[in-house]
Amino acid sequence: MRKFSVLLFSAGLAACGGGDGSVGPNVPTSCSNDGQKQFVLDSLYDWYLWNDMLPAGIDIDDYASPEQLIAEVTETYGPQKPDGTPVDRFSFIRSAESDQQFLDEGKYEGFGFRWRFEGADLRIVSVYADSPAGIGGLQRGQTVVSLNGRTVADVDGNEGVSAFFDDNDTVTFVVEDVAGGALPSMQITKGTVTIDPIPLVRVIDLGPGVPPVGYMQFETFIRTAHDGVGDRDFDEVFAQFIAAGVKDVVIDLRYNSGGLVSTTELLGDYLGGFANDGLVFSNTEFNADRAAANNSSAFFARLGNSIDLTRVIVIATRSSASASELITNSMIPYADVWIVGDNTFGKPVGQIALEFCEKIMRPTSFRTTNANGDGDYFDGLPVDCAATDDLDVPIGDDLDPNVQAAVTISQTGACPVTLLPSGARQAATIRPEIRLPELAGPPEREYAGSF
Repeated sequence: MRKFSVLLFSAGLAACGGGDGSVGPNVPTSCSNDGQKQFVLDSLYDWYLWNDMLPAGIDIDDYASPEQLIAEVTETYGPQKPDGTPVDRFSFIRSAESDQQFLDEGKYEGFGFRWRFEGADLRIVSVYADSPAGIGGLQRGQTVVSLNGRTVADVDGNEGVSAFFDDNDTVTFVVEDVAGGALPSMQITKGTVTIDPIPLVRVIDLGPGVPPVGYMQFETFIRTAHDGVGDRDFDEVFAQFIAAGVKDVVIDLRYNSGGLVSTTELLGDYLGGFANDGLVFSNTEFNADRAAANNSSAFFARLGNSIDLTRVIVIATRSSASASELITNSMIPYADVWIVGDNTFGKPVGQIALEFCEKIMRPTSFRTTNANGDGDYFDGLPVDCAATDDLDVPIGDDLDPNVQAAVTISQTGACPVTLLPSGARQAATIRPEIRLPELAGPPEREYAGSF
């Protein structure tokens, strides 16, 4: 049993990984800027996963704010990839209010859509149905022609699209539909976006005598996925799968950047608890100073609607990160696990939560491994069956190349030779519409955020 709950988000790709409550022996001497900076620095020396790499005598006067201190210290002194890229782009600070609002209620302030460039085209990747963007008329697959009367090329060549959405509360969109037809302009104003964590569930019939495939689109690992709030939760989904005779489960995590470890472990109970009750789900390891008191293992627990499954098929992209990778990696020792789509992002670490001065600090504080001791997948979990995230097709549709691949794997145990539609565009870097407080680092970097 963990002493505190933790959270796994992608980053910096945006990442977070942290906890629901405060831990740690130190408290800020004051909430002055210097007091906050000193608290952050002391906490890094205490809890940072790579605290042995931090030099003594870091001067808080070298940093303008606690936010700048955590970002620059972890990126400067933390581990580096061979190309010089910081491994840790995940440690960050945000307001305690936004932290609670997102994790407990699945809410944030924004427009409510994802976007990416395909060549020179700025395309809408997905939209939350009841968000300002969804109500305003944005839909998956549309191509943005102009923003507030400016061409996309002009916006991108000056402040950048991410900064544009960050800085503008109301935007007039001119877009084209999937077929290239012009649509009326849409004026959309930011508001409260409520995330439906499980927007789509399907039982895919494969014909007489063949067990159907269960499909679940899963947006983010937050409490509303399992507390009965919203259209459906885990228990209802797996009850439906069991009633239908499902043996292979498809979990669509293509845009899921992570979330709470507790939610991840619960999903593991539904997927693996039937056959593996009491066995190790995952291991959590802290730095050498914190290991004795905090290292732990999580174990599968059989629930009433834990499913007796044969195969887990995970639909992933480079935006699938952290908790999405934890559930995938943790199931590998126990099931026939396939990754469809693309490699995952690569975040085998997470953060705890340290509360101070109405803020939450989430330093990268632990690594996770599966029952076989496998972790450290900083380059991502490798794809088994490559498939395109085709924006011309609705997510989870019969013509979705990822669904087609998953169904073929279920039927044959092998990746299909060809995937339809053949003209599908290749997936690119996915970005949020706004620089959200829950994202660590600017989303101009490769992004695996969940919004």
